Amino acid sequence: MKWIKSSVYFAVLSILCVDVLPIDNFTAQVKAESFSKKQGWQISQAFKPPKRGDPPASSGGSTRGSSCLKGKKQIVPLLPPNKLGLTLAERPTFFVFVPESSVKTAKFVLLTDKDENSVYETTLKLPNKPGIISFNLPKTAPELAVGKTYHWYFTVVCNAQDASTNPWVDGWVERTEAEASLSAALAKAQPRKLPSLYAEAGIWYEALATSAQLRRSDPKNIRARIDWWTLLKSVNLNALASEQFVE
Repeated sequence: MKWIKSSVYFAVLSILCVDVLPIDNFTAQVKAESFSKKQGWQISQAFKPPKRGDPPASSGGSTRGSSCLKGKKQIVPLLPPNKLGLTLAERPTFFVFVPESSVKTAKFVLLTDKDENSVYETTLKLPNKPGIISFNLPKTAPELAVGKTYHWYFTVVCNAQDASTNPWVDGWVERTEAEASLSAALAKAQPRKLPSLYAEAGIWYEALATSAQLRRSDPKNIRARIDWWTLLKSVNLNALASEQFVE
């Protein structure tokens, strides 16, 4: 049997990992683990949910009917299954998958935990292509208070006259403070280590944002792709792992 040169093996395995990860979860897991062992690094830590009570139940979802969304895909917030994520940031970054749509306007609203008052709201221009969009609270928005839970809504404005027909999703965000050990680890960590540190500590918004940054800065990087897939898979969002980031 002829041995394949290591450079050729690496190239073939890289292509397989990139192409298969979003499609075949079992095969992807095997290839990812094999690849990580041969290269001497570990797959990033899957997200570990913090020990928190679930937020109040909501009936959020993409309204179909006269929806302007095309095809069968719906809007999906990139959040853990219970829709609650912790953040250390005063003004975190939010991620939402938006399918192809005939309109290019969306609305984001941030409310207090009982939906009593609007903390911030804005209109967003949707990109021309479907994919994962991200947006962060601007400096003009109030800082999130530590220990307080906020409820947010993202709506695609299909019908400006009848908001009840517009497809929407919601989520929750709670700002917390990092423990001393986490702060120390973050201060000396290399960028590629940040997603794992945040995920291990249960800090969802930063785990997602730092992993997304690594993926976006080097789209062809196998490690970044596997880490992104692993993080999303841990919260049952691996179906979105192959979706592109759009602006």
